[in-house]
Order: sequence, then C-alpha cells, then structure tokens
Amino acid sequence: MLAVTGSIAAYKSADLTRRLREAGAEVRVVMTTGGCEFITPMTLQAVSGHPVYTTLMDVEAEAGMGHIELARWADLLLIAPASADTLARLVQGRSDDLLGAISLACEAPTAVAPAMNQAMWADAATQSNIALLQQRGIHLFGPAEGEQACGEVGSGRMLEPLDIVSACSGLFATGSLAGKKVMITAGPTREALDPMRFISNRSSGRMGYAMAIACIEAGAEVILISGPVCLSTPERVIRLDIESAAEMLAAVEAQISGCDIFIATAAVADYRPVDVAEQKLKKQASTLTLSLEPTTDILATVAAHKQSPFTVGFAAETENIEQYARGKLEKKSLDMIAANQIGKQQDGTPIGFESEQNSLAVYWQGGEKNLPKMQKSRLARELVELIAIRINA
Repeated sequence: MLAVTGSIAAYKSADLTRRLREAGAEVRVVMTTGGCEFITPMTLQAVSGHPVYTTLMDVEAEAGMGHIELARWADLLLIAPASADTLARLVQGRSDDLLGAISLACEAPTAVAPAMNQAMWADAATQSNIALLQQRGIHLFGPAEGEQACGEVGSGRMLEPLDIVSACSGLFATGSLAGKKVMITAGPTREALDPMRFISNRSSGRMGYAMAIACIEAGAEVILISGPVCLSTPERVIRLDIESAAEMLAAVEAQISGCDIFIATAAVADYRPVDVAEQKLKKQASTLTLSLEPTTDILATVAAHKQSPFTVGFAAETENIEQYARGKLEKKSLDMIAANQIGKQQDGTPIGFESEQNSLAVYWQGGEKNLPKMQKSRLARELVELIAIRINA
C-alpha cells in the first residue's frame, strides 16, 4: 500500500506506482488531504488500477471500517513522500485521518521515504521523530541529497522511484532458502472430454504463484509448473505451462533431478475420462454417463523417489481438515502438509479457491502450526519461513 502525503515530491508518486507494478506488486493508494493538493486521486487511480482512498469514514467499506480492511490487505505500508508533519503524526500515534488509522492497525512492515526542505529535515524535532520511529521498527528509505524545489541544496529529497522499489524488495529478501532449488506446482489441471470440453476445478493458482514469489525472495531458484491460470509469471521464475495431470507429472519428472524442495499447491484432478472423444460430443439423450479412471498421484510419486526432495503437500478440504491432512501426511510420507478450508464463508465470500486470502493449518511429524487468515502473499512468506526452519532442523 502506497500512502501519498503533502509534499511537492508527491508528483513522483505516479511514477513510483508504475515502477512498483512493473516489479510485480499490486498497489493500492491512500492519500492525505495535503497529498491531494499536489497530485489528483484520479491520476493515481489510473496508474494503480484501483480506487484511491482518501476518507476515514467510508460508508461503502465493510462495516464502515475501510482502514481495517486496508490494513489487513497490505504486505507493506509505504509512505512516500512522507512529510515532516506525517512523521510527527506517526510518532504521536494520531488516528484522526485514514493514513493514521491504517498505520496503527497495520501489522505488516511500514517504511517511510521522507521528503522536505533541508532545514526541516535537519531540525532536532524531525531527527528525534525519525530516531523514535526507527526504534519502533519503521524502515527509513532516504532521504537523498541535492537541489530541492525551494531552490536550496541539501538532504531532504525523496529517493527516486527505482531506488524506493529496490529498497522495498530488500525488505522481503530473507535468504533463508539461498542456494536451494525449489519446484512448485500451481493451478488446476484440465482433463479433456472432447476437443472443447474438459473436467477441471476452481483453483486460481494464486497460492502457488505467491509461494513462487516468496521462495524467490528467500533466495531460491524456482521452477513453477502451472496449470491454466490468468496470472503473470513472477520475475526470475522459470515457468512451464501444462494442461492435464499427465502433462504435469511428465514435467515434474523431467525437472525433479537436483531439486531440494517440492511444493505441491496445484489442484490436480484425481480422475480423468477413460475415453476422449475425437469430435465434439453431441446432445443425444437426457443423460450422459462418463467412465473415469484415476490419475497418477504426483505428490506421492515425488515423495517415493529414492532421493526425494523435502516434500510439502497441500490439502484443500471442506470438512475434517486436520484428520484428512494428517492422513495424507502419513499415507504419502510427506515432510509437511498445509491444509485449508475451501468453500464460502457465512457472508457468502469465497475462502481458499478464488480468493485473495486464506488460512493454513500446517502439520509435520511431531509438530503443527496454525497460520491465520491473511493475504496469500503474506501467508506464503510465513509458510516459506516455516519450511526453511524445518529443513534446517
């Protein structure tokens, strides 16, 4: 989440938004009243692809608490430019505007990119505020030195957008899987009935792609074997596209040599049609009977290899989550399994499949950990860190 405050450097926020998106981030923008004086919300809406948030009391937000929704959504709260007034308000813990409320409610990392006159930056009050914010764990990006809009020269310029993007990326680079080769399966498979019809499932692939990004951030080399999804390939990821379970198995077998970790997030079909019609099936009767045969269990096949990698399975269930997950952990001889509930919540919104959020119950021999509902990107990072801990153990 990008917060734009009242500084002339706000004109750089449009380019910063674009650069963040080029780096693979989804950006939602919050603007203070001062920020709106320097650049219009319409501009940032156009470059971010999302509505811009300016109001604390939003009657259209869930339960009227838009600041809580946004705080839960963000993986990073980036305040750029951060004016001297904004820094002071953060120190005071003010919550009488949208940004203040979000900053208090947000549990994700927060970073500030200061932008102000060189004398304001050098002032003892500002330096004291910065020191206190850093003690609280807020990350400081900049400022840079140089000529300022007021005509003076000194420290106080906001960092350039590309430098800020690089600093953001550095916050997620843990190195916990440095030197490891990771293979991830993601998305659904399609099992053909005829040239135009197939059997598939609701998997969006979001969790698998989030895991790929998290593994890259952790320093791993990543091969992503993907079923049909509407997602862009993450940077530095080798992506192989497949359709059927048989194609996914063949791709996994071809690439498994030398892999240290295998993460099976894909929703692979358990069955496929025995016979695939060469021509389009015609509607000829009131009922149609299909004969199905089981597909090969890819995860169990990998786990059974003589030199098997650290294997992580996923179990998407509608009921008895722990019972079924532990059963798969034992039956398939896995090192770890992450289980989640799929379906719809009480308010009708999906969880698991077709959702940007999820929660996981993670099990391994002799241990378990629950990861509460959060954005899949953050959930993936927590699961990757847990995998790294288990491998080292």
